[in-house]
Amino acid sequence: MELNATTILVTFTGVFLICFMKGAFGGGFAIVGIPLLSLVMDPVTAGGLLAPLFVAMDLFSLRYWKPSTWSKPDLILLVPGLGIGIALGYVLFRVLDHRAIAIVMAAVTLIFVGLWFIRGGETIVRPRSSSKAVAAGVTSGITTMVAHSGGPPLAMYLLPLGLGKQVYAGTTSMFFTVGNFLKAVPWLALARPAGTTWTLMAICLPAVPAGVWLGWRLHGRLDPQQMYRACYGLLVLTAIKLLWDGASGYLH
Repeated sequence: MELNATTILVTFTGVFLICFMKGAFGGGFAIVGIPLLSLVMDPVTAGGLLAPLFVAMDLFSLRYWKPSTWSKPDLILLVPGLGIGIALGYVLFRVLDHRAIAIVMAAVTLIFVGLWFIRGGETIVRPRSSSKAVAAGVTSGITTMVAHSGGPPLAMYLLPLGLGKQVYAGTTSMFFTVGNFLKAVPWLALARPAGTTWTLMAICLPAVPAGVWLGWRLHGRLDPQQMYRACYGLLVLTAIKLLWDGASGYLH
């Protein structure tokens, strides 16, 4: 990767966008900013670059998503599966075709959003389920490790619970704080960042507080209905990106 003005500008913008999503929705939608990074570096280099920046982003976001915004009963159910999923994702990344994983995740996400749309955009509140939480945690762990797209499985579990917007975002934030800490070392081991990558990380650090703060300000302006509609819209964008990544990989 060549460290020039274009690389710096594109990467800084991508990191800012990811941090903005963290501040606004609690995280899980890093894949929205990754297309920008893919313009100037390969996916593995991007993963290695983002791993430490995710940790910095999560630490800063704890300033806004405090423990009072976490749904602790759900986190207790979700986090063990997350750890298992990240470990599985590390193995799968090395041995399986992650294009197929991306396509399957995209299809499941689009079905979930389609059912919500058929119901007229109404969320049917469902009770907490231990089995669904474990499944969501494991699936999110796999997809966050393989494709930086752990948001859809978690959202598919949390959205039907009918949580308040701050609790939804705070729980999502804490879930991915744990996840990003757990996957940082595996991703660095996979990517083995070069000196230019570490330099680029340092240059992009100011995007972390700026992006998180601006996203948090947006969150404060959204009413709960707008928040949930935005989340479903982001799920569609994420699914389309996953579908494109998976399908284009087979076409090349």
